[in-house]
Amino acid sequence: MMPKPLNLRRRSLVGIAFGALAAPALRAQPNVEITVHYAQPHVFRESKEAVAAAFSRHEPGIRINWVTTPNYDEGTQLILRQAVAGTQADLTYQGLNRLRVLAERGICQDLTPFLNRESNPASQGYSETILGLGRTAGMQAGLAYAVSTMITYMNLDVLRDVGVDARTFPTNWDGVLDLAARIARLPNAPDPIYYDIGEWAWSALLYGHGGQYMSGDERRFLMDTPQGLAAMRLYQRILREGRMPNLNTPAAQQAFGAGRIGVRFGSTAFLRNVMQSVGQNFPLATTIMPVIDAERGRLQVGGSAGMLLTRDPVKQEAAWKFLRFSTSAEGTALMVQNTGYVPCNQLAVDDPRWLGEFYRANPLFSAAMRQLPLTVAWYAFPGTNGVRISQTISDNLQRLVEARATPEQVVQDMQREVTRLLPRAS
Repeated sequence: MMPKPLNLRRRSLVGIAFGALAAPALRAQPNVEITVHYAQPHVFRESKEAVAAAFSRHEPGIRINWVTTPNYDEGTQLILRQAVAGTQADLTYQGLNRLRVLAERGICQDLTPFLNRESNPASQGYSETILGLGRTAGMQAGLAYAVSTMITYMNLDVLRDVGVDARTFPTNWDGVLDLAARIARLPNAPDPIYYDIGEWAWSALLYGHGGQYMSGDERRFLMDTPQGLAAMRLYQRILREGRMPNLNTPAAQQAFGAGRIGVRFGSTAFLRNVMQSVGQNFPLATTIMPVIDAERGRLQVGGSAGMLLTRDPVKQEAAWKFLRFSTSAEGTALMVQNTGYVPCNQLAVDDPRWLGEFYRANPLFSAAMRQLPLTVAWYAFPGTNGVRISQTISDNLQRLVEARATPEQVVQDMQREVTRLLPRAS
């Protein structure tokens, strides 16, 4: 069963305005201190601090203490450990694929009662699409804060040297790999392409073939399928024919910014960082990912959602207010401008005070918006081993990167190893 597209069209990325935050029912007590966790400070720090500064102007009596982790998976593990000790944060921003494990373990609060206190959440902008991103285990476990997709980053100086520009960039992988061969023949050629490392980035190849990770009943891992093998073989072609360097993603970002990589395929979440890294080194452009299967192909969204953890009534009110503000038009605009993520608030997109003019003036940010009709939710594996499963997939992909296994071997081994980690595998 194919996953249903999220239908996250430009008009469906709807969030909520800040105005309702001032409602008396949501008034937090003065001088409340809350602990807020988020992952990937190398991506989010500037935006989180900007959101907190703006929030403090509206709510000076609420103080934010930050706790950060390098990535989403470490963030999930931190909250799981702290939940056992009773020391978890009051509010956490988790990867969309990690909401399930916290909800199924009863660690987070159901946000439905908080939403129901609004006279009509839908009229205030919460679309079913966006609410659905935070809904799991029969509850509203979180509110989507930021959404990302894989996009293409282009060094236009390198492309110009082989007679290509942003408008004529190839739209399929055969064309991209032919382009890589042409780049490799340039004098003092840079590394032609780099595809970000990791399970989520690679999933664009699997879902692009019309594949998916699990069967509809979540009883069987689906790597040993025609789509899984095709995705693995394409990945090997990208590595070999693309002359991809064996770098981790941070090192590749530095190399791309310095002009040593021609084309990079990576998350739109890194856009602001990429822009800062490139600076004036070369003209930068972005575009959508190469198309694999025009009819069945999909892209998993990445991103995060805020989850309310505290049971303390006073801290709940304060944490809820901050979560609401962070997804308001004002908070969303600050998030987008300081990252590259797609907004989850339509008012922020349409109102020229926020992002209405921003997208027109900053075309680099438009690639992810153009791909939204192809997106599906970030899949959360069943059971308690989701983090281990993601790491198992990444570890096996690394064997291809290092040429230590064939696509067929990786598919076979990944199928066996992930199946062992599934609670309902058959």
